[in-house]
Amino acid sequence: MGHLDHASFGWLTPVLSYAMACTGAALGLRCTVRALGATGRARRNWLLAAASAIATGIWTMHFVAMLGFSVSGTEIRYDVPLTILSLLVALVVVGAGVFAVGYGRGRGRALALGGLTTGLGVASMHYLGMAALRLHGSVHYDPMLVALSVAIAVVAATAALWAGLNIKSPVAVVGASLVMGGAVSSMHYTGMLAVSVRVSPSATALPGAAVMQFVFPLAVGLGSYLFLTSAFVALSPTAREREATAAAQRPVGSTAH
Repeated sequence: MGHLDHASFGWLTPVLSYAMACTGAALGLRCTVRALGATGRARRNWLLAAASAIATGIWTMHFVAMLGFSVSGTEIRYDVPLTILSLLVALVVVGAGVFAVGYGRGRGRALALGGLTTGLGVASMHYLGMAALRLHGSVHYDPMLVALSVAIAVVAATAALWAGLNIKSPVAVVGASLVMGGAVSSMHYTGMLAVSVRVSPSATALPGAAVMQFVFPLAVGLGSYLFLTSAFVALSPTAREREATAAAQRPVGSTAH
């Protein structure tokens, strides 16, 4: 059995991956709040932004954490198409969950459906990402820990969508994002605890891309997207702020028609 190290760079990758999860959650919640206060095309656009932020944050969290993953006795590479597919799955399924909540008429039913869909999507993204691993040996999973990681993903996704529906103030969003980031990280590391590797030493070159050639640049790019978009959303006025500005600019004594 190969020895697995989940933090070969020390605390750097766990802390940075947690920060990515929190950033994606915070941005997704703020965009959801904006969506619920909008109508028509604006609501759709804010929901798209929320879905992309949450999905990107979760995917980036996973692969930043995987930068610190190593197995003694073998190098590790990643299948590029499967890695990209894991990102697309996250975007599509999280989007389905967010739109179910954003447009659902019955909030309780929409929340349950959206949480289940999104949670299963998050778990699918994680295990698709793990399926992209290429190493000299075979990967095995503990079924009980896999089931626990999926349950954590569903609970975390449902809590995230509930927060998007019910939490409005920026301070509360920050608190909810810290909790959600912890839940996503817990799901990831629970899933990683389920992993064991039986190494089969070989001189054959592994297919796929090395982590620093492909995963790292992509994670940096998506992380930059999260931070830049967060700054844009934080600085853009809300609907209430735009109404207040418009009211202040009206001439005294004027009336709306």
